Amino acid sequence: MAQPATEPAKGSRPTPPPVHTEDAVTSVHPVDEKLHPSRLVPAALQHIAAMYAGVVTPPLIIGQACGLDLEGRTRLIAASLLIAGVATLLQTLGVKGFVGNRLPFVNAASSAGIAPILAIVETNTEGSQLPAVYGAVMVAGVFCLAVGPFFGRLLRFFPPLVTGVVITLIGVTLMPVPVGWAQGGDKTAADFGSMRNLALAAFTLAVILVIQRFGKGFVKQVALLFGLLIGTLAAIPFGMADFGALDSAPVAALPTPFAFGAPEFQPAAILSLCIVMLVLMTESSAGMLALGEICDRRADAKVITRGLRTDGLATLVGPVFGGFPTSAFAQNVGVVSLTRVRSRYVVAVAGATLLVLGAFPVLGAVVSLVPMPVLGGAGIVLFGSIAVSGIRTLSEAGLDDSSNIILVAVALGAGIIPLAAPTFYAEFPAWAQTVLGSGISAGAIVAVALNLFFHHLGTRSRHPAPALKSS
Repeated sequence: MAQPATEPAKGSRPTPPPVHTEDAVTSVHPVDEKLHPSRLVPAALQHIAAMYAGVVTPPLIIGQACGLDLEGRTRLIAASLLIAGVATLLQTLGVKGFVGNRLPFVNAASSAGIAPILAIVETNTEGSQLPAVYGAVMVAGVFCLAVGPFFGRLLRFFPPLVTGVVITLIGVTLMPVPVGWAQGGDKTAADFGSMRNLALAAFTLAVILVIQRFGKGFVKQVALLFGLLIGTLAAIPFGMADFGALDSAPVAALPTPFAFGAPEFQPAAILSLCIVMLVLMTESSAGMLALGEICDRRADAKVITRGLRTDGLATLVGPVFGGFPTSAFAQNVGVVSLTRVRSRYVVAVAGATLLVLGAFPVLGAVVSLVPMPVLGGAGIVLFGSIAVSGIRTLSEAGLDDSSNIILVAVALGAGIIPLAAPTFYAEFPAWAQTVLGSGISAGAIVAVALNLFFHHLGTRSRHPAPALKSS
């Protein structure tokens, strides 16, 4: 008669059954899982749909502000797609021990840099606008590389109280941009602000709202892209969409180094973008921490350092080809959370796709030909959602404390001054106008200073800053 199996000692783990080598299946962490193409491709397309509008938004806005023609805007869009693809591939695949957090993490040009870049554009003459921007962006990339390894020690100066203010101001200070688009984009045009332009913008916004309300799954996630497409199609019968310029756009071409001129290094512009880079580093760190939790692979200090190093390299090298400050895309963290598809190779395929799209400028030209009123209707949703992200972050920042309420109130007020009174700093020196003329920079400086004053100088914080979270 067979003897009964020996019971394991109390509190000890049972001995696992032996595994025969021939039949063994290696256990792979979900992050490192290589999915079958039937699952991998749709999941990658979902990430592309979630990020695409955000990737092309900065070059569209900045190119329009600089007065670039179709060819110039097409170059900017192609460069942003290319840099986003390279940065995303570096993050997901990585070079072990040097760059890349090896998580399903998307990197691309961040909307947080738009407002201070527009301030730099406004304080420079034509021909020096983009060179001044790119010089400041390159120094911001070097700053990120230098500070990244020690950034964990600086996070206490950027709690949700501070980052919430900055993110809210990003959305609020950018709102005049889609409003101008909705009116037609060109203030000198005869039809600027016409009912035809406003009706097209309102129609686009209505399409997005209807899809968001009644759409399901993937369709709902790409409501913004469907709004842009349907709005553009609706504009064609009224002669508001001109696709003739596509004939002059090259089908395939690589971005030309320094196509917009050699970089110029202006101290005020550099200071402004270094402040923004600190905010972007905070957001990237938050995204990595959030993804670590979602993927059951903790993002420790080494992972965050490698991830920030990738941000810094992409921000440093990007301006050579026409890129802008690079950071995490929070919407793609949301995609991972919703779908539970945690494979980094899915996001790597999405990055490779962006790289290919960047090599075909004609695709960028298609995006740049979307009528301005259509972009305006979609932009209200896009930039409004950024402000909502900031408000959500502030809701976790201990606003039951009177000191925190005062901090947020004063910082928001300082950030809204350039929006409410554009000539407020007209008598200040040029360098001060560049820094304070950006609501984001002004609000960030005030928020950091007041956080130091209330919670760090001469006393211990009565309410410790909550743990860093992704917005």
